[in-house]
Amino acid sequence: MSAEQLMPDEAYELGLRDTRRPWRLVLDGVGVRPVHLQRWLDPPAPADETVLQRAAEPVLDVGCGPGRHVGELAARGVMALGVDASPMAVRLARARGAEVHEGSIFGQVPGPGTWGSALLLDGNLGIGGDPARLLRRVGELLVPGGSALVELDPPGSPTRRVRARLEGTHGRSAWFAWALVGTDGVHDLAARCSLRVMDAWEHAGRWFAELE
Repeated sequence: MSAEQLMPDEAYELGLRDTRRPWRLVLDGVGVRPVHLQRWLDPPAPADETVLQRAAEPVLDVGCGPGRHVGELAARGVMALGVDASPMAVRLARARGAEVHEGSIFGQVPGPGTWGSALLLDGNLGIGGDPARLLRRVGELLVPGGSALVELDPPGSPTRRVRARLEGTHGRSAWFAWALVGTDGVHDLAARCSLRVMDAWEHAGRWFAELE
């Protein structure tokens, strides 16, 4: 299969099969970022722990991937559900003991209006290329007063929609819609979605916020 024939989900699953080969995310007009596939398979890092400690159950892990967050919550006895559209990621997450719904966050999700918190980590605010739409959808799934725990780009980074593609030694994917949300832009984004920023923090060079 040539590089141009890879669909984004195919490139992602190829990367999960062999994390020794590096992949990168090419952001049209912005630059290139490494894709930390092995980190997604490892246990949560201390920076992730700062988020998990704030997660009110039941927890919805949006774009849970191979399940390092939702699997860790399950191991602690926390009621949590992952949501991911990748069949391979879902299998890997379930192998970690996580309960996972296979499908899009914009489709049917169990328990709408009952989730205490939602995780949007590892750049998952970019899913679909429209973070306002994504946060409004998450808001529909949360209980009143529930919170979205999100990972952001560092201060000074742009907040914008972009085209993106995955590139690696296996090939490269077609372009897909993505978005970037910088720490400086999260207050405006939250206000557009009838949310408010309750807190923002940094740990080990990663930035997070809690939106209620």
